[in-house]
Amino acid sequence: MNSVASNDCTPGADGAGVPENWRLAALDALRESEPAAKAEAVCALHALAQKGVSSGAPRWDPQREIAGPAGLPGRPAKPELVEPRQLQRRSMSTPQGRTVLLHALAHIEFNAINLALDAVWRFAGMPGAFYADWLTVAAEEAYHFSLLSARLADYGHVYGDFPAHNGLWEMCERTRDDVLARMALVPRVLEARGLDVAPPIRARLKQAGDDESAAVLDVILRDEVGHVRIGNRWFRHLCDARGLDPHAAWLDLAERYHAPKMRGPFNFEARRSAGFDDAELDRLAAQDASDESAAKARPRAGDGGEK
Repeated sequence: MNSVASNDCTPGADGAGVPENWRLAALDALRESEPAAKAEAVCALHALAQKGVSSGAPRWDPQREIAGPAGLPGRPAKPELVEPRQLQRRSMSTPQGRTVLLHALAHIEFNAINLALDAVWRFAGMPGAFYADWLTVAAEEAYHFSLLSARLADYGHVYGDFPAHNGLWEMCERTRDDVLARMALVPRVLEARGLDVAPPIRARLKQAGDDESAAVLDVILRDEVGHVRIGNRWFRHLCDARGLDPHAAWLDLAERYHAPKMRGPFNFEARRSAGFDDAELDRLAAQDASDESAAKARPRAGDGGEK
């Protein structure tokens, strides 16, 4: 397997035509259904946009309202999408279990590409830096997907071989009409959850002797801190622009859009690096302590609490 020390996302071919509008080009990439082609298109678009920005000629056209086509996002016929409870859990101590895990992670990263691209094309009226940030996120997610696809190939599988669920995109759909809700609930809730779960998954992979997959998790965690930081930055930017208190706004949006409850244990160090403030971290710590107390107080079978 190739080294994962870099997060380079290089176009497959030089000399691609420069699009007139980066947001429309992001929509075209979002509509691409073949995963490898989508990842390559995102990498190429990001490279071209970087050149455009460095030459002083970004073409975001931020005031343009774009009508979204039906059938978003583009996705392959497989994997089959099922309810989360239908997905089987397997031990990472076996090659089959690690393959299922890698597939689940690849599915998350594929959806993350789509989420970032959707933010680029959908929301008009944002500063150019907003679109540049999320196109960079899309390119890094494409790189993660490529790394995980390579590991799946090492195990003799491809993306689509196992069922998956659609939870990430469902939240994208729910927040499609409000960029504040999108920033509040996708990067700050769903993607931030990855900061919590990546270290224990990495440790279990190392324990199973899968050092290469553990190295991929290192890259993903490193980059995801930056992605969540971008979400936090734009969430607070929008709160300032609308005259909202970020803490009260987050609680309101989480309730209104039925965000999943954030469950511990939490990676407070990574969350702090990703831009969560002390009040938010204190709330998570209190929630974690409350959940732990409730779990300890819950009667167990054989303790007289159940017959």
